[in-house]
Amino acid sequence: MFRLALVLLLALAMPAHAQPADDVLATVVRIEVKVPPTARSAATLGTERRGHGVVIRADGLIVTIGYLVQEASEIEVTGPSGKPISATLVGYDYESGFGLVRTAIPIAVKPIELGDSAELAERQQVLVATYGGYKAATAAMVVSRRTFAGYWEYLLENAIFTSPPISEFGGAALFASDGRLAGIGSLYVGDAYRGSDRAIPGNMFVPIDRLKPILDEMVKHGRPQSPPKPWLGLTSEEHRGRVIIVRVAPDSPAARIGLKPGDLVLSVAGQPVGSLESFYRRIFAVGPAGTEIPLKVLHGHDIADFKVPSADRHRYIRSGPTY
Repeated sequence: MFRLALVLLLALAMPAHAQPADDVLATVVRIEVKVPPTARSAATLGTERRGHGVVIRADGLIVTIGYLVQEASEIEVTGPSGKPISATLVGYDYESGFGLVRTAIPIAVKPIELGDSAELAERQQVLVATYGGYKAATAAMVVSRRTFAGYWEYLLENAIFTSPPISEFGGAALFASDGRLAGIGSLYVGDAYRGSDRAIPGNMFVPIDRLKPILDEMVKHGRPQSPPKPWLGLTSEEHRGRVIIVRVAPDSPAARIGLKPGDLVLSVAGQPVGSLESFYRRIFAVGPAGTEIPLKVLHGHDIADFKVPSADRHRYIRSGPTY
């Protein structure tokens, strides 16, 4: 009943010139991807991936979540007709998390209009949709807007958190009540809402406003043209006010300099860190990719200083010319 109520709300709230609710949901497509076993991301993300995307241009351009399509060797997109269409990787932005693909032939739907995710406030009702029309549309509520720090050296400002959670979140569409696209699904999180005495699970969405200023550059060059942020090759966790390294990517800057799982990061460039967010902000403040990042680390039983020659993550992951 709640789902039906929100779908009706979507239909009633949209301006007269906007797409009908049926057409809005028709823009959500299924994406199936194959990745070579030799790809850098194969070990962590697998060689066969499945998720969703949203048609944003009439030429078949689709926005999705980037981890779904990074290093893809084959991409198939299924739209309202139910017939798979071959697609190619257009671009991937590691800093926002967005990926773009384009179908070999246009999909017979009217592209969705990009909304203003900055206007999406807590307690607003939204529609979360995966491929499949009304049956795959779920009523949800924005329960938080805050910075999200991911264990893979990822920092997203003003992320959108919704609840209740959906299981097929990868590339899912987040529609505001005006029928425009407000975000793209990235994760399941156990603390979409953080209360004083409890946490509520939900999903994290990447705000669509992050795509607008880089969209044309991604289409033309495969990535934004601003200087990339430094990347060390660390998977880290935050525990009781400490940042602990739990994995070091093979052949990454961190691996080559000798950092190990279990190392405890104490400071970056002389500034103490106690959270993933502060860890990343300190690293990014030192300079762009290629900058040497000074770390003080509890390494085994000793406190040691490391100078990590950071890299461009895009060059590390992309093992071949995929776009």
